[in-house]
Amino acid sequence: MGVVKSLIPNGNINALTINVYDWFQIAGLQDITNCKDSDKNKDRISITTIKMLNILSKMNVKATFFVPGVVAEKDPEIIKRIHNGGHEIAILGYSNKSISNFTEDEFCREVKSAVEIVEKITGQNIVGYRAPHYSIMPDTVWACEILSKLGLQYDSSIFPVKHDNYGFLSAPRFPFIIDLKKNGKLIEFPLSTIRFLGNNIPIAGGAYLRLLPYWFTRYAIKKLNATGNPAIVYLHPWDLDIDQPHVKLNFALCFKHYGNRLTTEKKLIKLLHDFQFGPIREVLGL
Repeated sequence: MGVVKSLIPNGNINALTINVYDWFQIAGLQDITNCKDSDKNKDRISITTIKMLNILSKMNVKATFFVPGVVAEKDPEIIKRIHNGGHEIAILGYSNKSISNFTEDEFCREVKSAVEIVEKITGQNIVGYRAPHYSIMPDTVWACEILSKLGLQYDSSIFPVKHDNYGFLSAPRFPFIIDLKKNGKLIEFPLSTIRFLGNNIPIAGGAYLRLLPYWFTRYAIKKLNATGNPAIVYLHPWDLDIDQPHVKLNFALCFKHYGNRLTTEKKLIKLLHDFQFGPIREVLGL
């Protein structure tokens, strides 16, 4: 990954991030036969994103919304609504596919296209990127050089854990700068973990926020903040969607995807009440 050095961001503010894609676009559901053609597969991005925006507005909290280009292209009004709410908009690729699906040239076109679409809608420069499914891993770290070449200033794709679908266990756990030599530098803001019995335990949000008890999430963020490090939390608008359609899944995937959705909104409100949050751009001082 090249020479890295630690970055000391504003440790008093935690980063809140929202990955804006629909419930059927997650890893695991994308591969289910005929899922995309199902009558149940109604587009709920606008409904659930507006719900998320309303909660953030009531709590007076700004966040970073990571948006795929295909979503922005299909529904520019929801992008305008996010932007007009004072939130940061960053890129989640174009097609919401993992980086391993692309060659380097294809990946460059994918990101460039998404940036151009969103910048045209908002009139604001995009500085941040997150790989779909946290797919910057040891064998796809070449993507960092392309992001820097395209003028992006930070990435938030690395999850320093061991996982079946993603993970970069050897990466630093807190924000750091990647020295890309001739291709400049890129700030990396890894997803949050705490150390327990010599292992990195993910506490960053999504299914972890839904399935773990709130006291544990609160404890973990307090522990990070006590050492001067900001936490970074992520959610999807569909994490709050109690009316989300159901499809037949195996037990493990069903539990991971649908579990505890009734409690997520309350957990999010508690989180926003108990800690100070802002967009990544603010936390990193960009």
